[in-house]
Amino acid sequence: MKAHFTQMAAYNRWANARLYAAALALPDADYRRDAGVFFGSLHGTLNHLLVTDRGWLNRLAGLPEHAHKLNAILHDDRRELARARAAEDERFVACVAALDEAALAGSLRYANSTGQIFEQKRADILAHLCNHQAHHRGQAHAALSICTGREPPSLDLLAMQRGGEAPDLRRLATTPGGIR
Repeated sequence: MKAHFTQMAAYNRWANARLYAAALALPDADYRRDAGVFFGSLHGTLNHLLVTDRGWLNRLAGLPEHAHKLNAILHDDRRELARARAAEDERFVACVAALDEAALAGSLRYANSTGQIFEQKRADILAHLCNHQAHHRGQAHAALSICTGREPPSLDLLAMQRGGEAPDLRRLATTPGGIR
């Protein structure tokens, strides 16, 4: 089970880097344009994913719950958002690396964003986190297609497994000229 989640955390980092590279290349008006996805724009969707990842990773680490609404805009600046995304992806990789098979099979008691108490296996929580990322990354991918009229970069797991390249998101976020 650990090998699966190790691969999924690496895939998450890879797919986010490819998605952000395309998002950073967009003109600001297209990046913020309402594309009809659940959180409106690419900007809203990428912020939502950061909010929820932080919440789940905080729960898994035993840290206090964040107080952000699910539609919060944590970073209005795309470069800051990309740097925060890169840091969160590294945190996800480290979280999985720190869990052994017994911890994955073990349960975690937590409160959700409305204060309801639940207890679930860590493996199920990680599966949800990966699924939630894929779900909203799919919406962001659609928003890219709507905004550009072109096919966005492939985010398929098989593409990563076959050696598809992804940029270093932290470096990309600090490179001048990456944003229009």
